[in-house]
Order: sequence, then structure tokens, then C-alpha cells
Amino acid sequence: LGFRVRIVSIYSLLIFANVSTWVWALVEFAHQPVLIGTAVLAYSLGLRHAIDADHIAAIDNVTRKLMQEGKRPVAVGFFFALGHSTVVVLASITVALTANALSDKLASYREIGGIIGTSTSALFLFLIAVANIIVLRGVYRAFRLVERGDRVPEEDIDALLQQRGWLARMFRPLFRFVSRSWHLYPIGLLFALGFETASEISLFGLSAQASNSISNWSLLIFPALFAAGMTLVDTTDGVLMLGAYGWAYRNPMRK
Repeated sequence: LGFRVRIVSIYSLLIFANVSTWVWALVEFAHQPVLIGTAVLAYSLGLRHAIDADHIAAIDNVTRKLMQEGKRPVAVGFFFALGHSTVVVLASITVALTANALSDKLASYREIGGIIGTSTSALFLFLIAVANIIVLRGVYRAFRLVERGDRVPEEDIDALLQQRGWLARMFRPLFRFVSRSWHLYPIGLLFALGFETASEISLFGLSAQASNSISNWSLLIFPALFAAGMTLVDTTDGVLMLGAYGWAYRNPMRK
């Protein structure tokens, strides 16, 4: 298929999926405005989660690699998000069902567990922030050197760009085996197993809280909205990187 046809096809699918999921949510929660607000929050968490450093780094690195091989991949972000969404959806359902089954038995421990979980997540996110600031400092220094006219090898620039996101660095060897966009699906699965962000943890909390007032079938709405929003933004990230690197290859400094 042509380049434009592939882009139109994938966005048609994404728009259909997003609209269908919202129609499902509005119909299911028509008489429960509080849960509609919860659905909006779940969707916004998915949109925000898609711009985490690890998502951007993984999609960025694979897009650049495939372009260097003479390909024009439009579905890198799409398949990465699908793999990520698979784990998130299954985990959300498991957390919600477990919370519903044990809500009475573990009521006395709920507050303590919430404090521990929130504190751990916050500490982890601050550590990621420090690591990303160090990478940003290196990128800025390289940019200043090039701006002054000094020669910075293109390999050094690529090495700096590949340092974003701790999961992206951990799984970097796996990227060597990626030769098609769909190969990002299993990598997305691996990334999701980290459950390292506040977005995913918050989604699990929303699902658990709602489990007492809605059916098990309706619980799927929250992770479905999360996945729809995340897939839309991750796919767009991949398409934007495709255009950006096509422009950047003409001048290494543009990277």
C-alpha cells in the first residue's frame, strides 16, 4: 500500500476505535454522571501516558532504525501501544476483580497500602526525572558545540538520543531484532510489565474503586479508554518522528 493510504487506513481505525469506546461509555454510564467523569479521567491518563520518556524513546529509536534501512514505517507507535495496552487492560481487570473480592477482608489495610503505593510511585518517578535531566544536559551541551562550529560525530548524537527512558536503555539490545513495525508489539508488552508510571497505577485504582458499583463487563470501559487514548497519541508520535527524521537526515544538527 502507498504511504498516504497506510496513514489514512490506520487513522480511520483509530478514530473508529476511539469513537466506539466513548459511545460505549456514554451509553453504559448514561445515568451515572460520576462514572462519566471517571471515564474522562481514564482517557486523559492514556493520552498523558503516551508521552512518557520511554514511549517516545522506543518509538523514536525504532523509527530511526527502520528509516536507516530504507523503510517508511507508519505503524511503529501503533503496534507498540497495542502491546502495551494488552498488559494494561488485563492488569486493570485483575486488579478490579481482586479488589472487589477482597474489599471487605482487607478494608483495614487499604489506607496503609495506598500510602505505600503512592510513596513508592512518587520516588520512582523522581528518580526517572533525575536521569532524564542528566540526558537533557548532555544533549544541550552537544547542541551548543555544534552551534559554535565544532564537529560532533553523528554517532555521538544518536547515542545521546538513545539514552532517553530507563526501559528503553534496558531493552536496547532487543531493538536490533526489529525489522518490521509489528515487531514493536512484544516490546510494548515488555515495557508494560514495568508498571512504572503514576498513570497506570492511577488507572488500576480507578478500576478497583468502580468495581463495587458496576458490572464486571463495564469495568472494561476504563482500560479500553486508556488504551484508545494512548494508542492514538503513540501512533501520532511515530508518524511525526517519520516526518521529523526525514527532515533531519539532511543535516545532523537538526536531530
